[in-house]
Amino acid sequence: MMEAAGRRGTKYRSQQVAPVLSLIVITIFFFSSLFLATAESSSPHHSSISDNNNHLDDVRYNVTRLKGRKQTSGGCNLFQGRWVADSSYPLYDSAACPFVDDEFDCQKFGRPDTQYLKYSWQPDSCNLPRFDGGDFLERWRGKKLMFVGDSLSLNMWESLSCMIHASLPNARTKYVRGTLAYVNFVDYGVTLYMYRTPYLVDIIQENVGRVLTLDSIRAGNAWKGMDVLVFNSWHWWTHTGAKSQGWDYIRDGSSLSKDMNRLDAFNKGLNTWAKWVDNNVDPAKTKVFFQGISPTHYQGQEWNQPKRTCSGEAEPLSGSIYPAGSPPAAAIVNKVLMTMKKQVYLLDITTLSQLRKDAHPAAYGGGGGTDCSHWCLPGLPDTWNQLLYAALIM
Repeated sequence: MMEAAGRRGTKYRSQQVAPVLSLIVITIFFFSSLFLATAESSSPHHSSISDNNNHLDDVRYNVTRLKGRKQTSGGCNLFQGRWVADSSYPLYDSAACPFVDDEFDCQKFGRPDTQYLKYSWQPDSCNLPRFDGGDFLERWRGKKLMFVGDSLSLNMWESLSCMIHASLPNARTKYVRGTLAYVNFVDYGVTLYMYRTPYLVDIIQENVGRVLTLDSIRAGNAWKGMDVLVFNSWHWWTHTGAKSQGWDYIRDGSSLSKDMNRLDAFNKGLNTWAKWVDNNVDPAKTKVFFQGISPTHYQGQEWNQPKRTCSGEAEPLSGSIYPAGSPPAAAIVNKVLMTMKKQVYLLDITTLSQLRKDAHPAAYGGGGGTDCSHWCLPGLPDTWNQLLYAALIM
């Protein structure tokens, strides 16, 4: 205003206007300060950890995410923190959940300790909201969520189904298993789907046998029309031998071979998936997540305990750093997501899961052998779903 007055009038006029404006500004400042002080003193003060609602504003801007080619985060990384003992966990009892497979039901198969159930994830500089199944169903009433991937996706899908069921044990459900499995919470119209496809790309039957085809996704039509998609892959890329890996040859473009470097193959397959998302997903209708790399604990030297596995481990690693560092597959995931045109949220579960050498079924998975790949339920995947919940309520 002073500059406009100067242009219109004389120096004398400007000198008159300036004191008047200064008085107006001082008056406005005084009453604004008085109002703010009064409002602040009359507002109730809330504990930052007392209930779920108090965390929502923190979380709304604090979930690390990958957006197009730019990684953004708002002051707090939910995936950086430590595990703390918490007697308010677990969130459910596997014996009361109809969705848990034997391979994850460690208590059913005689695991003698229970302390592994009583930890919660504490980010370094913010709080993770406690899961509320009723709130989840209300927010996503009439919506469809699909997990797409391997048995680690199954681990997470069963976990989320149990977490919701524990919040509303009397809610009506429809439960179907198969290649496309689902749990439908009838009264809310919310359906949680599980689509098994361990490589995301196709295994195609050809004359030579089963061919893992790195540039083909024929199953993608089943993934369309979802409100939330949570993808995962890596575990099966490390399997060797035709019986274990589920394929006989691998096709890379026009090249057909018995095998190739698995990290290179994973990179090519994941880029095919990324192109599918870029070409088929409308971000205005569908939120897309990638469930980060889930680690294994077969090699004790990774946490400075040579000759050990997950068997007999009863507590997490302390601190927030895994001695062996991040697995190479995690770098591939980050690189691929950063090149995508569409927004994909990374549930960066790798490091927090690496710290949980105690959370595997080991010998208590009902299938024999020592399983240091999957996770007991209840257990670690419940935290993965808390992170998913946090991202969905942003």
